[in-house]
Amino acid sequence: MSSKKTLIAANWKMHKTVEEAVAFVGELRDAVGSPDDREVLLTPPFTALWAVRVAVSEAGFSLGAQNCHWEPQGAFTGEISPPMLKDVGCGYVLVGHSERRHIFGETDAMAQKKVAAVFREGMTPVLCIGETLEEREAGKTFDVVARQLQEGLGAVSKSDFPRVVVAYEPVWAIGTGKTATPAQAQEVHAFIRERLASHTDKSVANEVRILYGGSVKPDNVDRLMAEPDIDGLLVGGASLKASSFSRIVRYQIPGDVT
Repeated sequence: MSSKKTLIAANWKMHKTVEEAVAFVGELRDAVGSPDDREVLLTPPFTALWAVRVAVSEAGFSLGAQNCHWEPQGAFTGEISPPMLKDVGCGYVLVGHSERRHIFGETDAMAQKKVAAVFREGMTPVLCIGETLEEREAGKTFDVVARQLQEGLGAVSKSDFPRVVVAYEPVWAIGTGKTATPAQAQEVHAFIRERLASHTDKSVANEVRILYGGSVKPDNVDRLMAEPDIDGLLVGGASLKASSFSRIVRYQIPGDVT
């Protein structure tokens, strides 16, 4: 494996006022400092991005957005463009989160356009992929993941591939309290890396960070992060409190005394 940094990302979804968001950053900084071996990414709601930008720059964390439109500007009421996100200080953008797909009807084709648009602005897309419970029970997990991966990254050049971040988030485990076992998560992560290698090569695929998302909590983080192809986490509910998220950031792989 490469020496890439672990990425621990917080997706606050539709939570936190500006004041609450800024206070959280301070609490998290006090709890975890600025870890050298792992990157901490916060994705607040659009309204808090500017204020959080100032706070994260002082704390040494990274800033991202939860969504974007694929056009740089235009008559798209209510949308936010990649240039706007770059201007406000974002380095990352979540693309194709399951809630965007299943609540708002976003498609693989839309995800592909968003990934390309994020890259054009020099930011990093975090492409979210994953199967529903029905798809898993029907034995379609790998088919769904392969399709979403191929379509979502269909416009990415080989030179950009090392900067891609993929988040595997089984839809059946998001906000349900159910979590894929470490073995289940590893099985899909290994499959994703193999698919990435088939599109590029093994060395490039090893540079891609593959995150797990789906009811990540302080009591399961250590076991998840012990798996060889899990390079980080996309955390939802447990990222809303600094006390729980700081424990996730400070995960300790069992048996690792370094």
